[in-house]
Amino acid sequence: MRLRTLVLGAALTALLGTFLTNQALQSADAAETPLSQGRPATASSTESGGTPASAAVDGNTGTRWSSAFSDPQWLQVDLGAPATINRVVLTWEAAYAKSFTIQTSADGTSWTTVNTTVNGTGGVQTLTVSGSGRYVRLNTTARATQYGVSLWEFQVFGTGGVQPTPTATGSSGAGWVKMDQAKWAAQLAEFNAMTINPAPANAVRVSEFNAACTYSHSFKDDPIVFPGLPGASHMHSFLGNRGTNANTTTESLLANTSSSCGPALDHSAYWIPTLYERGVPIEPRGVTVYYGSRLADPTKTVPFPQGFRMIAGDAKRQVATPAGAPGQFWCAGPGGEIGRSADGNWPICAQTANLTFQLVFQDCWDGVHLDSPDHKSHVSTNLVDGRCGGAYPVAIPNVSFVIDYNTHGSADGYTLASGMASSMHGDNFFAWDNAALGHRVKDCIVQKAKCNTNGTF
Repeated sequence: MRLRTLVLGAALTALLGTFLTNQALQSADAAETPLSQGRPATASSTESGGTPASAAVDGNTGTRWSSAFSDPQWLQVDLGAPATINRVVLTWEAAYAKSFTIQTSADGTSWTTVNTTVNGTGGVQTLTVSGSGRYVRLNTTARATQYGVSLWEFQVFGTGGVQPTPTATGSSGAGWVKMDQAKWAAQLAEFNAMTINPAPANAVRVSEFNAACTYSHSFKDDPIVFPGLPGASHMHSFLGNRGTNANTTTESLLANTSSSCGPALDHSAYWIPTLYERGVPIEPRGVTVYYGSRLADPTKTVPFPQGFRMIAGDAKRQVATPAGAPGQFWCAGPGGEIGRSADGNWPICAQTANLTFQLVFQDCWDGVHLDSPDHKSHVSTNLVDGRCGGAYPVAIPNVSFVIDYNTHGSADGYTLASGMASSMHGDNFFAWDNAALGHRVKDCIVQKAKCNTNGTF
């Protein structure tokens, strides 16, 4: 996957131009909500789980659809009912299409071309069209870059369809969970009023504290991806809050204080797909949930709001992970890796080493949403210069799971409940005591001092 950080001056200039144009576009169309907004969208491919087709019709110019790195590609939206279409607005990311068509269809099978563009220049393209149909499709035939094609927004205007409800913010469709601003303001005021406990002179100057966790229980539940649907997911190994199940909410986490993690004031739920060796579940011996910062300046980091959710990794990613591939399970301890499984996807560890995985989460936030439709689009990794900015201006603690399995492996390898090793992923549903989390962020991350599980130096 290519890095979504634009490091060339020309690309930055183009991005700024697109941003300014987006603002004008949003103002011009403020009174007219696109027929496509929040409607079901599908695509020929996606670059990753963080760039789904739905991101192009969510009304949020900070999220995007991006395709695989090949031609041709398509993106399609279902308006829900027949519509008369008079305008299509394409807001391209830097990876745009030079040649493409816009098509309409009554049934999603037979298509009529209403626009053909060659030698497109990217940016924001407003296309005047005349057509009708329930389905509208963008077909791209020639990319402008070596990457895929990527759209911040695919907007269809006209009359008919299933009329969307106008909203004050673009990212307000299904799956977007907004914060309670009053509660967040109170939590932030409490945090800002906290004074830093000065670190001793010999403190290690690394922004870090942790929650030390052990395995709690297993269910085929996922309260983030499949809320309220017991048994709808693959098997997960849960850590932290012992009450976590498909019906978990922020309120239930805060009400249930029994946890397999320390400190006791961390009521959060953490979970990962269950690991199997020859069909037998291998539960983690321990998981350290690190809270830190990778930012050049961590002083602007704020705590997570109550009920914040996010996912790292991709349960649907099923690719080989040979030695040297990114996203590896590895062997921690003396002797390290001594071989590979027969399929090459798993390490075999020395008897003095254990199977280990580290999962790193995003560290910049949009400042508005507790969750998003793909559980990733409200957060992002930091920019190339080590700052948070753009659509994700708020610095949050950089969370990572370091997972220790008391097993060494064999030629048979392992499987995850989600499939291959490449499908490893993790979920966070945060529910800390506000004061406990706030002081740790201030003392350990903002001050840049390494703290222990108790939040002390």
